[in-house]
Amino acid sequence: MQGRIKPPLPSRTRGLARGFRQAATDAELRLRLHPRAGRPGGLKFRRQHPVPPHVVVFYCEAKKLVVELDGSQHDESAGRTCTVFLESLGLKVLRYWDNDVLQQTEAVLEAILDAAGNRTLTPIPLPEGEGL
Repeated sequence: MQGRIKPPLPSRTRGLARGFRQAATDAELRLRLHPRAGRPGGLKFRRQHPVPPHVVVFYCEAKKLVVELDGSQHDESAGRTCTVFLESLGLKVLRYWDNDVLQQTEAVLEAILDAAGNRTLTPIPLPEGEGL
């Protein structure tokens, strides 16, 4: 949509996003700096992206995909409320615990790629007698 004008973000949300980008958690850094995470599946993920009144950890606009990382500082009921809100906007929300990201980074990356639907699948062999 060329020429689309986006309204300015509320200054509070914009300021929170900037602050969160500067104070990334270990799990966010691990996921972001993992060699395969540069552009998983060729997708662009924005860090600490504002979706007023929330700021999401990672956001892929092309797939309308949100990746949230929850640690001990997160309130589960607030996380559920945020997820319901984001899903009402048509976004797909994935939530992972920080510990999972730190201990099973490859598995989390695989799950994100699966959810994005950007997988190269092994082709199903043709039935016998078809093809060559």
